[in-house]
Amino acid sequence: MPARSRFQAPRFKMGLLRVSAVNDLLHNWRNLAPLAGLALLAATAFFLWMRQKQDDTDDLERQRRAYVNRIGRIVEGRVLEIVDHGKTSVAGGALQGQKTLSGGLLRQHDSLPRGSRKLLYYSYAISGVSYETAQDITGLDERIHLSRVAAGQIASVKYDPSNPSNSILLADDWSGLH
Repeated sequence: MPARSRFQAPRFKMGLLRVSAVNDLLHNWRNLAPLAGLALLAATAFFLWMRQKQDDTDDLERQRRAYVNRIGRIVEGRVLEIVDHGKTSVAGGALQGQKTLSGGLLRQHDSLPRGSRKLLYYSYAISGVSYETAQDITGLDERIHLSRVAAGQIASVKYDPSNPSNSILLADDWSGLH
């Protein structure tokens, strides 16, 4: 078989590509160094991308409240109730760790476990459409006096004009409770 120069196209032998081009690439370390560097860079980028910390739910709720507070329009609404959601095990017909506001009275069914969430239920209407929703006010309850909040109380609700179901009753620097 005659010797071929480096610049000839690879020959096919019974449908298979000759591996001399791959051998030439592997024998010269100067060709391997950039490929190894790119592989290391890709592996590092993939590792850092997979290790990215996802936003926690408290941070996402804080960002949502800030957004609605910044662009929201105000409409009149009513407080329905305040509920502390604890663990969901049933004890004596009531949820363990649940406090409810009914008729203006705050009553506690059991002691609150760690990780409980405080929800403020409210309703409002925009253009003839009624909305009934809840807002997680965990962390905001230190700034307001929940003992003065009564079921049926009139409140101001801020809502996103492009998505009226996205609304808030309390934010970090705004309160719709009167």
